[in-house]
Amino acid sequence: MLCVFSLIKQCVSLSFHLLQERALRWIKPVTTSFVLGTLADLTRGKAELLAETALLRQQLIILRRQVKHPVCRNTDRLLLVLLARMARTWKQTLFLVQPETLLRWHRELFRIFWKRKSKVHARKPRLSPETISLIKEMAAHNRLWGAERIRGELLKLDIRVSKRTIQKYMRHSRSKRPSGQNWRTFLRNHAAEVWACDFLQVTDLFFRPLFAFFIIELQSRKVIYVNVTRSPTDPWVAQQLREATPYGQTPNI
Repeated sequence: MLCVFSLIKQCVSLSFHLLQERALRWIKPVTTSFVLGTLADLTRGKAELLAETALLRQQLIILRRQVKHPVCRNTDRLLLVLLARMARTWKQTLFLVQPETLLRWHRELFRIFWKRKSKVHARKPRLSPETISLIKEMAAHNRLWGAERIRGELLKLDIRVSKRTIQKYMRHSRSKRPSGQNWRTFLRNHAAEVWACDFLQVTDLFFRPLFAFFIIELQSRKVIYVNVTRSPTDPWVAQQLREATPYGQTPNI
């Protein structure tokens, strides 16, 4: 009777041992597979994972002594960036690459992502030569018409063109105005006789708005007058102009 029980016990233990070996063989990941290795780690204990982490760290230290510039593929860079985001001490965990390198990879991935997201997939059809000639003819024969007026006239003919496109073709159809004195030439000739005034809004220590009124001379950029108020009004500005020009000391312009 005892022999029967011992035989059954041996058979049961052998069956469990074979079952355990097959289970371990099934869940053992391929050395080059990241996904299977992560799934297998879920079935192991914390102490075993800590021991394996220490073992891998020591191997990385040895590898770093021999390989100075390891080659990383694009998939390796992507996995390193994603894993570093989930680890709080990712800077201390890196051995093969520097933290600055990982941050550069992250910026490159961010740039590639937004470049592909903002890429125009469907290209709009170009204008026909007939429509371009019609825009130029309208602009040449109607000098008072702007781009919005020409766009409205084209909509009556069921031709849809943007305002910016019309402005682009209007520049080539209309002749330039006769040259004369522009604003830049006027300022260069009369800068010494021109004063300019404006308001500058600032905040005080308690984040309350203040308005600084100042007058400068354009040629020398010299500050002629400055004053500060919390509520600028028309009478207050008129009073500042009177105080800035005492005894008739006013500019020509």
